[in-house]
Amino acid sequence: MATGTPATALLTKLKIAHTLHPYTHDPRAEAFGDEAADALGVPATQIFKTLIANVDQRLVCGVVPVAGRLDLKQLAAAVGGKRAQMADPAAAARATGYVVGGISPIGQKGRIDVVIDASAQELATIYVSAGKRGLQVELTPADLIAVTQARVAAISAS
Repeated sequence: MATGTPATALLTKLKIAHTLHPYTHDPRAEAFGDEAADALGVPATQIFKTLIANVDQRLVCGVVPVAGRLDLKQLAAAVGGKRAQMADPAAAARATGYVVGGISPIGQKGRIDVVIDASAQELATIYVSAGKRGLQVELTPADLIAVTQARVAAISAS
């Protein structure tokens, strides 16, 4: 399986320690994060999904555990906004350069603010999409925060 994506290229270029975890993606899968957790045998609290929301007419990237859901009010507050809603999937794909279900918070095409749920900091490593369906990248929360220039806030709800 070819593993080169903008996310993996950026991590390699910046010499950020990471481990790639490919798995066989089922094209019928709808819950991509749950699929990754099951395929890799990793707790759903350690795999984070990348969601793109529209906050006051600008796109923002929220990164939350697969086991939770994105709290849109908290995401808006984290970036100084008032109102948030999930972005149109086609708009998310265009803005990030990634296909839905494989959107990585790393190496996005455009500069989108990234907010990572505070629960990430409780873990030694976390998994996020490496930029395509069927490929996760494992790295430390501190490295993910640094490479994405992310804010950290409580943006996940159970």
